[in-house]
Amino acid sequence: MTKRHGYAVLSALVALVIAVSAGIYVTVAADDGTPRNTLAAGRPHRDSQAAPASTGTWVGAWATAPVAGEPGTEATGLAGRSVRNVVHTSAGGTSARITLSNLYGQSALTISHASLALAAGDGTAAADAETMRRLTFGGGTSVVIPAGGQVVSDAVRVTIPHGADVLVTTYSPTPSGPVTYHPHARQVSYVADGDRTEDATGVPYTEQTPYWRYLTALDVLSNEAAGTIVVFGDSITDGITSTAGANRRWPDVLSGRLRGALEDGQQLPRYSVVNEGISGNQVLADGLGRPAENQSGLGRFGRDALSRTNVKVVVIALGVNDILRNRRLADPDRIVTGLRTLAGQAHARGLKVVGATLMPFHGHRGYTPAREAVRQQVNAQIRAGGVFDAVVDFDKALRDPYDPRRLRPEYDSGDHLHPSDLGYRTMAEVFDLRTLKGAGQAEL
Repeated sequence: MTKRHGYAVLSALVALVIAVSAGIYVTVAADDGTPRNTLAAGRPHRDSQAAPASTGTWVGAWATAPVAGEPGTEATGLAGRSVRNVVHTSAGGTSARITLSNLYGQSALTISHASLALAAGDGTAAADAETMRRLTFGGGTSVVIPAGGQVVSDAVRVTIPHGADVLVTTYSPTPSGPVTYHPHARQVSYVADGDRTEDATGVPYTEQTPYWRYLTALDVLSNEAAGTIVVFGDSITDGITSTAGANRRWPDVLSGRLRGALEDGQQLPRYSVVNEGISGNQVLADGLGRPAENQSGLGRFGRDALSRTNVKVVVIALGVNDILRNRRLADPDRIVTGLRTLAGQAHARGLKVVGATLMPFHGHRGYTPAREAVRQQVNAQIRAGGVFDAVVDFDKALRDPYDPRRLRPEYDSGDHLHPSDLGYRTMAEVFDLRTLKGAGQAEL
């Protein structure tokens, strides 16, 4: 072959590659996620297997911690029923994926059908039909999750706004149990008989539930957030006394504050916020069972905090149950050592850690002067530094100035331990957003 002939062949190959690349680009750019077909039953869905057309960063839009196996589901689980979880997003995006957990299952869980859609409104099982997407797992609509395991869905292209209610629905055709759940959702979700996964009307969903089942995370491909804040705590973070369905847990309010500050032009990190609180959770002690129900903070930190999508900052508000639930007098040094261990694990992953002081509980049935002394000792060590990178002093912000052992009456839900909606809002308002700066660059 002559040199001139070789150049001609090379030029032709280059031209062919450019033409093929341009064709691929046009095909992807033209695919806006509109329906390709319709199911025989008339249920709308969108192709979930196309790669996301837009660039962005995967972040956690919502998450919760698996707590235990749901009582009453040991034998059959929720076989033959559709579970429609309602979750509220802290960040928007152009694609989404979910995580399903069978952590407390004693047998394999078969999910034969799953979907995702925006809710048609507040407090409803009805979906916006145009946003209904069928979810896949490794390209297939069915997935088997082994006992103790979890699975992440394929990404589905859908526009999800921040502050939106999203419906994530699963259907399991065969018995398996117990059902892995989060009992104190402070959000009404729904259940229907039969496979109603892609039903947009919401009519078959006649049963309401205060639980989240199977679902532990919703991630989005976002252009508005560049990382995730994980709030790791107990019932106060779980928002157990907040108004149900109103998203007034203090991490919800913190998310709104951060978004508002960014919209006002403040130079702050663009982070989403996810809530990994478990009511009754302790730093040191596990619950009963194998795997342990309500696993200790030390035991679940890797799963519920470090493994969250693109986590940058962990906020730790934990320790009061180590005092209240210990039949003996808790050792403040052991609690603080546990908190330091959590912070050290986060630092090893390049994450920043903000820690909270323990709020007062005089008037609660578990109060004793000796337990109050332990709380004061834990708080003194937290304030002195050497435990966390930064401290948010919830104790100082919410205690009664006339009796620092108590919550201020307007911040007290009535049980003298958990805040009211106003108390939760105050917690978020005293959080110094500037402490979020300087986080690590870990991509998890």
